[in-house]
Amino acid sequence: MRKFAVTAVAAAALLATSGMEASAQTSDTRQLAGVWRNPKNTVHVRIQPCGSNVCGTVAWASRQAIAAARESGTPNLLGTQLFREFRRESEGYWGGRVFVPDMGRTFSGTLRLSGPNAVVARGCLIGRFLCKSQTWVRVG
Repeated sequence: MRKFAVTAVAAAALLATSGMEASAQTSDTRQLAGVWRNPKNTVHVRIQPCGSNVCGTVAWASRQAIAAARESGTPNLLGTQLFREFRRESEGYWGGRVFVPDMGRTFSGTLRLSGPNAVVARGCLIGRFLCKSQTWVRVG
């Protein structure tokens, strides 16, 4: 009976922890969800849940951004997923892949909330080395 009680308490603790983690992940995802613009305001990306991950798809782009993407092999910038397969790694921080349309390449990347209306997007050539960061601002 004692062994059963210990097992039941351990299982309940595990379920409670999993529930808190899922709740934190849902809260983080809600904070990240929305439309964000890049620093030059040439691309707006809608970030939203994609299955168990988070992704960001181009919702609007300037003519110049569309032309640059087309020249690099991305014929339809609108609707293209720039932030791909992002998984929550810790509170306010996700890791995944970043597609750079004017280069036509995909890199490893991170998204980090930097307040309620700012997210730092970072793409890296090799692992987490040779990186470039941009602060994106919420527009909707």
